[in-house]
Amino acid sequence: MDPLILSRIQFAANISFHILFPTITIALGWVLLFFKLRFNATGAEKWMDAYRFWVKVFALSFALGVVSGITMSFQFGTNWPGFMEAVGNVAGPLLAYEILTAFFLEAAFLGIMLFGFRRVPGWLHTTATALVAFGTTLSAFWILVLNSWMHTPAGYELRDGVVHATDWFAIVFNPSMPYRLAHMLLASGLTVSFLIAGFSAMRWLWGDRSDEVRATLRFGATLGAILIPIQIYAGDMHGLNTLEHQPAKVAAMEGNWETQGNVPLVLFAIPDQEARENRMEIAIPSVASLILTHSFDGEVPGLNDFVAEDGTIEHPPVAPVFYAFRVMVGLGFAMLALSWSSVWLMRRGRGVEGLPRPWIYAFVGMAFSGWVATLAGWYVTEIGRQPWLVTGVLTTKEAVGPVTGGMVASTLAAYLLVYAGLMTAYLGTLTYLARKAARHDPLTPDVPKPDAGIRVLQPGE
Repeated sequence: MDPLILSRIQFAANISFHILFPTITIALGWVLLFFKLRFNATGAEKWMDAYRFWVKVFALSFALGVVSGITMSFQFGTNWPGFMEAVGNVAGPLLAYEILTAFFLEAAFLGIMLFGFRRVPGWLHTTATALVAFGTTLSAFWILVLNSWMHTPAGYELRDGVVHATDWFAIVFNPSMPYRLAHMLLASGLTVSFLIAGFSAMRWLWGDRSDEVRATLRFGATLGAILIPIQIYAGDMHGLNTLEHQPAKVAAMEGNWETQGNVPLVLFAIPDQEARENRMEIAIPSVASLILTHSFDGEVPGLNDFVAEDGTIEHPPVAPVFYAFRVMVGLGFAMLALSWSSVWLMRRGRGVEGLPRPWIYAFVGMAFSGWVATLAGWYVTEIGRQPWLVTGVLTTKEAVGPVTGGMVASTLAAYLLVYAGLMTAYLGTLTYLARKAARHDPLTPDVPKPDAGIRVLQPGE
């Protein structure tokens, strides 16, 4: 058992589980703020009902995100000590900034957000919601700064194989950071929009015709319809940036073996890395060149340019990057079709009643499509960086620790079992909450009556 391969699989399992929950909380915090502001402005109880339901999803997702993030960070020391030894002068401060700014902000106001309604003035509860939402986004900012720097490092110098910062502005605003940050924030927004629409559709199928369900189903579909074209544009810009700084990754994404112009857009193929060709290829002529260079005869890098003279492969594994990219893009266009058609049908008909039943089922089926698309995009990003851990600075092989294959295999099995149990519990809890809400059972107990002479503050006071 190769410790390097097992360590990579273990870290991939950890980060795959972890990223699911920040993907929800980053955007859901802002959605909760929107629900609260709508309640404050209109007094409509449907918005407060939506807030009460989805704040529970936020709390559960936040808790699992924190716990899995701590587990993941431990692996920097146990499995990848070479990472901090080589780039700790940059990675350490960036992770510390995230804790000192974002995490402390979230921790300070999360309790007010979760338990303060009717116990603190309405303006304070709204402010707490806004600060928690800002904290989740700030946390994403710092993590993506570090991740982007690992892909496109800048503002540093090497001394005896150790990275030292020379320009923190260049480190933070490295060449890929703006594109990667925009892409991830939009991915979070799409994940939450389809999650809200999906669970609202589920409650609709269970017979819940409340104003809350009507509002949240329409909100989720509309938010998705707004964000998906922006995401497609942001993804295109991110692809052009990747072409400039990580051409081998783009070559793997496109399944392109030779550097040439008029490169076709490969819709489907079976990449054969040993034979250096695609099998069973279905492609549209010259479209890949058009997308990547905005010219039909534009030159696109080929994978064969990234093979050393001694035969050493210097490009990422082709098949996982190639397939994951198509899963991500395919789900993006499915989101576009479902959200746009649903908004059109609801505007043309009688709101949610204007949606045919197959569309309702489609939203249920797409409830976690954002998770799948995010994981696919993350695999493209991270596998596409191989064999580098920090591009041009540190390879993955150089960073792995002196752990035995048996030890990594046993802890990997334990992680997978725990994560499977946690995921089952998480999905079961969300379904339980949705079914309970569909029956109009109270999601929170009534606030105890105050003692004589004490008045409970009402929303907005």
